[in-house]
Amino acid sequence: MTAVSVSVQRLAHGADLPLPAYETAHAAGLDLAAALAAPLALAPGARALVPTGLAIALPEGFEAQIRPRSGLAAKQGITVLNSPGTIDADYRGEIKVILINHGSETFTVSHGMRIAQMVVAPVVRAVWDECAALPDSARGAGGFGSTGLK
Repeated sequence: MTAVSVSVQRLAHGADLPLPAYETAHAAGLDLAAALAAPLALAPGARALVPTGLAIALPEGFEAQIRPRSGLAAKQGITVLNSPGTIDADYRGEIKVILINHGSETFTVSHGMRIAQMVVAPVVRAVWDECAALPDSARGAGGFGSTGLK
């Protein structure tokens, strides 16, 4: 694995929270915690923008992806609405996570609760090569489940 240095700023409302950390030696994602002044009740079907109390400066050529935590999704139906969310290298504001409750019970988010994970990844920039026709492939234009039909 390759390490990349990322500048991080703890904001006042998250000053008591630990920095995101990899929970195991081979984990791809760092856990993000909620930085809340008061518990947040998330009713079934509701969504909320949850602050983390962190701002980062990614190096050029990298992004941070915000993804759901599998345990919250499987056990409570809590997920990240725009998953994966992207934090661009030039963004300097607070990282916030859009949580949605797909469960049947109200879910309470509390200060310090691990709510999402963040994956730092390299970015590849596309350069368009416009053409009159695309080369053939075995799949062709088939999509939306077409590969499981043959």
